[in-house]
Amino acid sequence: MVCGQGDLTDMTATANRNGEKPAVVLLSGGLDSTTTAAIVLQQGFALYALSVDYGQRHRFELSAARRVAQALGVRGHVVLSVDLARLGGSALTDDIVVPKDRRTDRMADEIPVTYVPARNTVLLSLALAQAEVIGAADIFIGVNAVDYSGYPDCRPEYIAAFAALANLATKAGVEGRLKFNVHAPLINMTKGEIIRRGVELGVDYSLTHSCYDPGPNGISCGRCDACRLRLQGFAEAGLTDPLKYQV
Repeated sequence: MVCGQGDLTDMTATANRNGEKPAVVLLSGGLDSTTTAAIVLQQGFALYALSVDYGQRHRFELSAARRVAQALGVRGHVVLSVDLARLGGSALTDDIVVPKDRRTDRMADEIPVTYVPARNTVLLSLALAQAEVIGAADIFIGVNAVDYSGYPDCRPEYIAAFAALANLATKAGVEGRLKFNVHAPLINMTKGEIIRRGVELGVDYSLTHSCYDPGPNGISCGRCDACRLRLQGFAEAGLTDPLKYQV
């Protein structure tokens, strides 16, 4: 379900009357954001999901986000378009080859070409705007600083810095009506630990999509960083990934 802002405001008012605390989660449709959304629900929040079409080549993840949102029964799901492909500068948004077959133990050694300039800052800013409108003090993002590809905007110090900015840059923060908190519950977990936690919470990982360079039919390549980290995580968890792969 994709809701207009008026619909979200109405649903938030209902949640507030019922004594439920609203939260916004950035939902890409991938493994990490889906697990994060399940954790938010388990903690008792009224969950509002935000997905962003930023011109990513792996746009299949947006269909996954819609499936996940429906399966989790979120209160509202907004899909926004911000065309970062107009800026380029990343293998995910530009005509740049996606790296394949990199060793997972070397992925954090350098920032790869799949880094999208300022992506998490853009996404969190949009989530902050939604949170301020619906009166949610809590924003959740599924970044991880253990099994990841070296992105600078996945680190704990970045999350802390954005939380400080959120309270300086908003009317609700300046007036003291809301004290914004940015939560990254997966940030110190391995991919295997994330998957095990998701399984405990009943997450259906067959609904998700992680691949940076899927085929025309949406089947994951099995060779990009995202696929290799995902497969390594399922192996670490002693489980089989339910997705199909080209290799």
